[in-house]
Amino acid sequence: MEENAARLAQKQLDAYNSQNLEEFLTVYSEDVEVLEFPSNKRMYSGIQLMRERYDSLFKNNPNQHAKLLARIVKGNMVIDHEYVTGRANGVEVTAIAMYEIIGDKIARVWFVK
Repeated sequence: MEENAARLAQKQLDAYNSQNLEEFLTVYSEDVEVLEFPSNKRMYSGIQLMRERYDSLFKNNPNQHAKLLARIVKGNMVIDHEYVTGRANGVEVTAIAMYEIIGDKIARVWFVK
């Protein structure tokens, strides 16, 4: 289970960094939920909204890159600590994303706020 979870997290990170939208989306469930942590406030849900958001993100930030600083894998959960550079506005951010894998897809994502 942990090997599959780490594989999916890495696959989406690699696709994110190459800005390959179609490859990026292949690891997510059709009804993926994206939430804030710790509030659990839903940011959005569904693969179509994810497609729209990341298509815009990639187009507006062609040099964006997320460097993996640390990864924790426990069961079907993955926590990634990343350093994101190359955004169009010059802002560099540290991000923490948590992924819940169900079956062979990422079903939920939390971004630590």
